[in-house]
Amino acid sequence: MTVVGVTVIPIMVQKYQSPVRVYKYPFELVMAAYERRFPTCHLIPMFVASDVVNEETSEDGSTQKVERRCALDVDAPRLLKRIAGVDYVYFIQKNTLNRKERTLHIESHNETFSNRVIIHETCCYSVHPENEDWTCFEQTASLDIKSFFGFESTVEKIAMKQYASSIKKGKEIIEFYLKELEDEGITEVPRWTPSSHPLPLPRPTSLSTSPTFLPKLAVTPSVSIPLPIDTMDSTSPDAKQDSSVPQTDSLTDSLAGTPEDKLDADYIKRYLGDLTPLQESCLIRLRKWLQETHKGKIPKDEHILRFLRARDFNMEKGREILCQSLTWRKQHQVDYLLETWSSPQVLQDFYTGGWHHHDRDGRPLYILRLGQMDTKGLVRALGEESLLRHVLSINEEGLRRCEENTKVFGRPISCWTCLVDLEGLNMRHLWRPGVKALLRIIEVVEANYPETLGRLLILRAPRVFPVLWTLVSPFIDENTRKKFLIYAGNDYQGPGGLVDYIDKEIIPDFLGGECMCEVPEGGLVPKSMYRTAEELENEDVRLWTETIYQSASVFKGAPHELLIEIIDASSVITWDFDMCKGDVVFNIYHSKRAPQLPRKDPTGTHGITSPGGNNVQLIDKSWTLGQDYSMVESPLTCKEGESVQGSHITRWPGFYILQWKFHNMPACSATNLPRVDDVLATLQVSSHKCKVMYYTEVLGSEDFRTACYDVQSLGSMTSLESSHSGFSQLSAATTSSSQSQSSSMISR
Repeated sequence: MTVVGVTVIPIMVQKYQSPVRVYKYPFELVMAAYERRFPTCHLIPMFVASDVVNEETSEDGSTQKVERRCALDVDAPRLLKRIAGVDYVYFIQKNTLNRKERTLHIESHNETFSNRVIIHETCCYSVHPENEDWTCFEQTASLDIKSFFGFESTVEKIAMKQYASSIKKGKEIIEFYLKELEDEGITEVPRWTPSSHPLPLPRPTSLSTSPTFLPKLAVTPSVSIPLPIDTMDSTSPDAKQDSSVPQTDSLTDSLAGTPEDKLDADYIKRYLGDLTPLQESCLIRLRKWLQETHKGKIPKDEHILRFLRARDFNMEKGREILCQSLTWRKQHQVDYLLETWSSPQVLQDFYTGGWHHHDRDGRPLYILRLGQMDTKGLVRALGEESLLRHVLSINEEGLRRCEENTKVFGRPISCWTCLVDLEGLNMRHLWRPGVKALLRIIEVVEANYPETLGRLLILRAPRVFPVLWTLVSPFIDENTRKKFLIYAGNDYQGPGGLVDYIDKEIIPDFLGGECMCEVPEGGLVPKSMYRTAEELENEDVRLWTETIYQSASVFKGAPHELLIEIIDASSVITWDFDMCKGDVVFNIYHSKRAPQLPRKDPTGTHGITSPGGNNVQLIDKSWTLGQDYSMVESPLTCKEGESVQGSHITRWPGFYILQWKFHNMPACSATNLPRVDDVLATLQVSSHKCKVMYYTEVLGSEDFRTACYDVQSLGSMTSLESSHSGFSQLSAATTSSSQSQSSSMISR
């Protein structure tokens, strides 16, 4: 591939981040077990040999540095090995043991073919922060394949397969040697003290002290790529090997963050389920990315995991749909839905759905008697928006019940079962507005509640059902459709029917069971409760404009501008916006005279072109910066996915203009050409269009002083929030570091 005359070599990068894995043994004993893996380990067939090439110990014996050269026999196709021209691949491993601090830092990299493939791994053993008799282990690794004669994909698959396999064996290996020590009567290793003699860990004597013990490295440059020897040090729950390899961003430091920021392997297994090492890594890295981006409250781990599962643990795709959903949740304040939404009486009387115990797997069970529901009457009486809001509240309640059942049953429960009874379904249910409302609800739920439906049992499906299924099935994700079980007539009563999924004791009475079900029986909604189309339209607008945020589009050459008139000096303009798509430059200007507001005419009389209905431009092209208006804050570049909050204390009355402007790529200073990274980033954007969701508020000086006092009492000035400010929703979800510029404060 050639870009601006420069040949670009394809690069393949894979990265891995482990959770925190805990050994319930003292650090010194784990170190004794770890050292027994050298110079070779029969539990790791590919680990052929290792030699100590350098060893240093501090005068007091507290610190020991060991450098080894390790040989691995990679399980690769014979043809690939012949092309490589080598039988073994060599790695350099550098260990730094600090007995005083009780830590072991390990760094490994490949020596073989290092000009074509870069493998780098860092590991750390340390004392558990809450129990000094336990040991924690963390690990980060990266595989960077720069080029390999067209075999890059093959090498990548071999490397990741062997790496995942090695990680899986890690806990078994350490525990094997711990058991071996116990059998030998070694159950305790003394801690290092300043007065004690140096205590080198018991390590078997190397079979040879000369590096020539290792198989000789061939000179032929080619490839056979395993991963470092310390992939055998990590531990993971038993899980199937993950064949998919998730993509990610730049590699982060394996030791970054505090213990509270990290996930424990036991916690993952208890609350999230059995994940493969690569799936764990994908969850941890996406969680860390959210922590760095949102700087505060982030979605629960179960929620993040659902979006990753929905995209087969492709991190880029999972992150994209998760960010879209988080923006949607914030815009419509869905996090507060269970607290603020109260179902209208007509829903309580005629909506034939409700929660009913749980299935055999412990999943919450929701029953919907769709055949008894007057969908036309509900739509005419309530409108689409109220129905949608009600369905969202059901999903939010489902998430809450999953968390509750996880605690009750002592195992991860992340989805629910839905039982749909279609008895009574007829052509009346195919009323066009009703089907339209159903399709919209399905679309919203699919986008924002993925992997929440564990099983859908459809009972007593009538002849008209195939017609309805043909209409709605294209809008349902393929993975979700696989969870559907459809029974016609009374088939659900036989073998393989309802009793396979629900205990007999809780089968509802209307399905032949003995359990009383409190789901409303439905019936026709009285026409006296119907509302006119005009009333419904006004109600729909009122429901979904409760959000305090506004959306705007920013185009190349057409910024979006917002006018704020300030009467009293020393007022405070506050802003809060999310970059939903693209990058922009945020500016604040002041003018003594009011800009001419654009009229809502399509002809562009004022020379103001607006490519989108939510794009407004106020600064006249005839205005001169420095004369007609002035910049009061330095420009701030805002990247896609960022949340930005800030404030500006006004010095003068007049008109302030907040501007979001399309961010053009900076050119290279020497060639005046765009940088390659920027070109590649631009290719991923389908159009020169950015989307921003924003909220602004003006505080009086008294309110500002009160807000500052409240924030200072919390010990932080990283965000501005008044007691009556609509800012509270976002600031409850995001806190951030600040960048002060004169009297303003901009935080991400």
